[in-house]
Amino acid sequence: MPNKEWENMLAGQPYRSVDAGLVTLRHRARRLLAQYRDTDPADANKRYTLLQELFGKIGQAVEIEPPFFCDYGSNIYLGENFYANFNCVILDPAEVRIGSNVFLAPGVHIYTAYHPLNPTERNSGYESAAPVWIGDNVWIGGGAIIQPGVRIGENTTIGAGSVVTKDIPANVVAAGVPCRVLRALS
Repeated sequence: MPNKEWENMLAGQPYRSVDAGLVTLRHRARRLLAQYRDTDPADANKRYTLLQELFGKIGQAVEIEPPFFCDYGSNIYLGENFYANFNCVILDPAEVRIGSNVFLAPGVHIYTAYHPLNPTERNSGYESAAPVWIGDNVWIGGGAIIQPGVRIGENTTIGAGSVVTKDIPANVVAAGVPCRVLRALS
């Protein structure tokens, strides 16, 4: 049910999240997330099928511990061997592309949506979004927050509690508020 607001949202242009079409798509995601949450953890096939229906594309060996939350799901792309622990959130008005062998500790939040800083503009009901990209072999520690528009390079570890506001290169350990490179990996 893509419409003009959906197109604006994916193009990084201001959009109204209260648009009826966008609300309908978010409700679809909530229904699938509720089904996923209520599915027997031992029924791996059913859980995987629900994730395939929810997400834009997923690889094999994807496991997400409920509760898990997202806006649309359809803008999330996961590689092979992905694991998200309990209470992860991915707000996906823009694309979130996550590589293979990526692990999210409990409470990791990935945001693509953002609001204007000017209160008058913010109160107009418009918001925007910027994509997030996470390379292969990345581990993100518990409670980390990844902000809109960020790229995290392959083989990188993000420390627990970090707030990632800028791109982080490949092959490093980074942590802190704001997140910064602590050392290179050999």
